[in-house]
Parts: sequence; C-alpha cells; structure tokens
Amino acid sequence: MASADEANAAAEGTEGKNWQRKGKHKKEKPWDDDPNIDRWTVEKFDPSWNEGGLLEVSSFSTLFPQYREKYLQETWPIVKGALKEFGVSCELNLVEGSMTVSTTRKTRDPYIILKARDLIKLLSRSVPAPQAIKVLNDEMNCDIVKIGSIIRNKERFVKRRERLLGPNLSTLKAIEILTGCYILVQGNTVAAMGSFKGLKQVRKIVEDCIKNIKHPVYHIKVICFVF
Repeated sequence: MASADEANAAAEGTEGKNWQRKGKHKKEKPWDDDPNIDRWTVEKFDPSWNEGGLLEVSSFSTLFPQYREKYLQETWPIVKGALKEFGVSCELNLVEGSMTVSTTRKTRDPYIILKARDLIKLLSRSVPAPQAIKVLNDEMNCDIVKIGSIIRNKERFVKRRERLLGPNLSTLKAIEILTGCYILVQGNTVAAMGSFKGLKQVRKIVEDCIKNIKHPVYHIKVICFVF
C-alpha cells in the first residue's frame, strides 16, 4: 500500500513538468538552427560507394490496364534504355498484363530498384513515359494518392474531382506551379512527381479537396502568402 502511495505522489510531482531525456547522441548540433541548410535535399549516389554490386536479386511487378497496352508496347524501348543506364532489367508481359523490374550484376545503387518500381507504377497510372522516367533521378520523387475510397457517393466524388481540376485545368496548373510538382488526375488516383516538400503539399491539397475539408483555391492562397 505504501509503495502505491509513493508512486502516486511521484506522479503528482512530475505533473506540469516537461521531461525530456537527452542521451549523448541527442545533444544540440550547431547546424540544427542554420537557415542556410536545406534538409529536403537528397545527396546524389556515387557508384564508387558500392563497387561490388548487390548480393541478392530484387524485383517488383505491377499490373497495368488493357488500354495502356499499345502505348507501353510503343514506348517500352525508351523505358528499357533508361533503366539499362542504372543496371536494372525490365520485362513487359502482354499476356499477363504486367511490368517487372529487377536488379542485375551491374546494379550499384541499392535504392534504384525502388525508383524503378515507382517508374512502372507511374506508367500503369497513365503517366507519359518521358515524364515517368524522370523519377529515376535522385532529386525526383513520386506519390500516388488513392482518392476512390475516400468517398462512396459517385456524383459527389466526380464533382470534387472536377473541383480539384478547375475550369480548363486552371486550378491544377496553379497547384503544379506553386508546389513545383507534376500532377496527373486519372480515374481513382492522383499521381504526383516532384520534391518531398512539394509532394507533401499536393497530398494535403488533394485529400482536403476530396474530403470536402478545404477548397484547393484556399490552399493556393495560403501557399502564395507564404511565398
């Protein structure tokens, strides 16, 4: 009984105090508050960091809709050539309707296989091949926002998706300019390409629009005010 009372007294004594344990690795660094450092930048990979290559083979596959079959068949040599520069092999299976990417002995960058996975995902979401290939660059990233399951009513979903596009795609173009991202609204998904910071803004705008939380125009005004 006494131990329980002591524990309660100790808990009451710590109320209102902001306890923060600091270890030897949690000390304040001189660059923590440096405004000249951009923490969103990604350091470019140097092949000399991994001259021995990868020990295991990694592969990813994704399906594509039937209407994309002809376009993918025409542009596949371009995709194959772009992936070959990074030592990644690719396969287009028209029978199963799938695309597969895998590492080879020439692969040096361990993260490039994830970039290749993003590439085939973008291709399956109707992103043009020349634009989708840009995701292989270190400074380019992508995000696919699934909006089909956010709202069940079909009419409301179509209206809110049109709200995201705007008249003559004016709203979508404004979002692209302010966030620095490429955005494609196709069916039940929104595919975006750009920096991490821009993709975070795009996802927020898209989800708030489909959920009817905030109109995209108000997001645009906020971003303009920050700039």
